[in-house]
Amino acid sequence: MPGPISSVDGGTITTARGFRAGGTYAGIKTYSDDKMDVGMLLSDAPCAAAGVFTKSSIVSPSVTVNRETLAGGHPVRGLVVNSGIANAGVGEQGYIDAKEMAVIAANALDVRPEEMLVFSTGIIGVELPMTLIKSGVEQITAAGLSESGGNPLARAMMTTDTHSKEVGVSVDIGGVEVRIGGVAKGSGMIHPNMATMLSFVATDAAVEQSLLRQMLPEVADRSLNMLTVDGDSSTNDSLVVLANGAAGNAVITAGTPEAEALRAGLLDVCVRLTRQLARDGEGATHLLVVEVTGARNDEDARIAARTIASSLLVKSAVYGADPNWGRLLAALGRSQAEAVEEKIDLYINGVCIMEAGKPVPFHRDAVVALMRGDEITFRIALNLADGQATAWGCDLTEEYVVINSAYTT
Repeated sequence: MPGPISSVDGGTITTARGFRAGGTYAGIKTYSDDKMDVGMLLSDAPCAAAGVFTKSSIVSPSVTVNRETLAGGHPVRGLVVNSGIANAGVGEQGYIDAKEMAVIAANALDVRPEEMLVFSTGIIGVELPMTLIKSGVEQITAAGLSESGGNPLARAMMTTDTHSKEVGVSVDIGGVEVRIGGVAKGSGMIHPNMATMLSFVATDAAVEQSLLRQMLPEVADRSLNMLTVDGDSSTNDSLVVLANGAAGNAVITAGTPEAEALRAGLLDVCVRLTRQLARDGEGATHLLVVEVTGARNDEDARIAARTIASSLLVKSAVYGADPNWGRLLAALGRSQAEAVEEKIDLYINGVCIMEAGKPVPFHRDAVVALMRGDEITFRIALNLADGQATAWGCDLTEEYVVINSAYTT
């Protein structure tokens, strides 16, 4: 059984030992008091690295460069990220700039370009301002990356986010304390088909790179891949994990209790980041949680949960605190997950609304009051087998339209 997982107060990506970070404002985004737009992460030692990326046929060249870097098998030392411009939809120049971004960061940190990952997020169709990015990297390195730099890095990733997303945990792995930290960004264009927007996770565990790469897609499928805000996937979606071994544990290999403990820790961090991203969906006022149990298998459960969480009608009902549970059934029915109406039980924040496919009388005003809280949970028990999954999302508000109707103006 995996060891206990404990939250670390003020946790962030540099909760993992041996990692330093920083962020700055370089002028890529319109200035405000709390704006940053270039961030960096550096490990004191080479890292095992794994990543999952967007499955879109149109991708940022930054994603292409990172795929090439990871495929090369080199240890990774760190990453550099900019926000405000996505480096997508700009032709061959995007690839040239992504490669140059790695060189700029590597030279500043005295590592090799192939040891640096590069990330961009923001407006599509605009070339990266390389002079500003170079200036931002120089500012960060001049000030010095630090163990307290996780928050500036998280803030430097933000676009329409209203706050940074950060988490840190401690995990007992074979009697050794291992720390895992993460940061993420994303508020709109969130309906990932791998992970979500930009999510960086660091751990001081020593782990075989092949094992890390084997477990990460599964972790993503159970966490960030179960997130939806608006049904739109991004050209830049990326989730990466770096592991530098600073905890001093024996190298974790496949098929061991230690591997399961690490998997549990990574999943815990990614679920926490997923919930933060869902809660900060553009214009959101409620966190939406959809739990599906008793499905024919886990894949059916994921399909059902994600379809319900992404339904515009369901999201609108959540915004209006309207217990219109027929919308849940309609979304379930079109999800293509196997369902037998006569076996379905349905709950809204723990109140049974349907049992064995038949409506259950409920106190409407009481359920409406429950739905006015900041978190709404729909649980659908299909009662077919033991498949289960959870999806996370948010409500749909007028503010979402306002934000996205003037995104570039």
